[in-house]
Amino acid sequence: MLITGAELADGRVRDVRIRDGTIETVASGLDPVAKERVIDARGRHLLPGGIDVHVHFREPGGSHKETWESGSQSAAAGGVTTVVDQPNTAPPTVDGDAFDEKAELAADASIVEYGINGGVSPEWDPESLFARPLFALGEVFLADSTGEMGIELDRFESALAVAAEHDVPVTVHAEDATRFDPDALDGASNGAGVTASAEPWSAYRTAEAEIAAVERALEAADRAGAQVHIAHTSTPEAVDLVADTDATCEVTPHHLFFSRENAERLGTFGRMNPPLRSEERRSALFERLRDGAIDIVATDHAPHTAAEKRQGLLDAPSGVPGVETCYPLLLESVRTGNLALETVRNAVATTPAEVFGLERKGRIEPGTDADLVLVDLTDPREIEAAALHSACGWTPFEGWQGVFPEVTILRGSVVYERDPVTGAASFGDVAGGNVRANGPR
Repeated sequence: MLITGAELADGRVRDVRIRDGTIETVASGLDPVAKERVIDARGRHLLPGGIDVHVHFREPGGSHKETWESGSQSAAAGGVTTVVDQPNTAPPTVDGDAFDEKAELAADASIVEYGINGGVSPEWDPESLFARPLFALGEVFLADSTGEMGIELDRFESALAVAAEHDVPVTVHAEDATRFDPDALDGASNGAGVTASAEPWSAYRTAEAEIAAVERALEAADRAGAQVHIAHTSTPEAVDLVADTDATCEVTPHHLFFSRENAERLGTFGRMNPPLRSEERRSALFERLRDGAIDIVATDHAPHTAAEKRQGLLDAPSGVPGVETCYPLLLESVRTGNLALETVRNAVATTPAEVFGLERKGRIEPGTDADLVLVDLTDPREIEAAALHSACGWTPFEGWQGVFPEVTILRGSVVYERDPVTGAASFGDVAGGNVRANGPR
């Protein structure tokens, strides 16, 4: 395959030749060879495939919300070529047998590459779990969320020690439940439709609960000598704490673009953990992304059905889908001048690869995997749930603008292609693989 005339994130216009799944050459003036597919990319940008280090594809146990097939198609349509699935499925991925069950489902259905994280619970079996090709340990929950896998501090510290021994990074869901405010939920109802706003959920799971838990997690990681990555950081204060350490952090699109000012409009569809924060904190979080203080943007793609989300605030499950809209939303911010393209490339692809040791991914250079996304930054499209591919069937970003891929390539094969005129989309039949199956890549 030869891609000609593409503009890279740094402004260079280059041709890219792909051979045997790998980028062979990045240069100008390359000529096609016999039977080589040529993609004319003039006027378009070529970016590394996204690496979403935080998704919940729900299999096993929740296939009515998402499957490896639907989730990976949604990822590919959003320009994401590698996903990392979290352990709070049913059964939870806390031992070797549960890992094997999930790995088999992914191998059979995923059209993108994937990593599988192991979880920590009172029932976890680290010996069998660490015998598998884990991407990371975690999301380790310091407070309960979907799946009720919250653990106490001493178990967290023991898990950090085991992870450090095996040189496996640890992803942490950092909230301190002792700092939640139960009085904030007074008047919230279990009944469907009674509580129209997600605002009480933000008041309940306080910003101080996250800040305190991040501080505690960083101190424990330092004592254990463990590599820690803080998931879905929702406060600028927590980002600043991480910036002073060797740890890393991620933020989500919903915390970058939504605040408590959106809580009433979103209703219970806006319930997530951590919750929406103040507009002041949201704006400060976005500024930190713009300034390069945030390592990674990951989605915490957490699909639930619309019927489940329409329950009252106390019953609606936490989480929103996002794997298909993350790259497009950030690229729209590039188009409108709010972010630099290199910032987006780094946060979505290059830095995730560096942090988690994916040596062949996240860059457009000779010798790296040909995981690529072709986009037209002059062609934003309205985000419509009906046009997305997640099984959950809705998006909190309905009606927003996004710059969606025209072509998504995994290891040199087209896994998603959209006709720029008609919008008709098609998926390739290439199977993804476990990025840790043969050690670091």
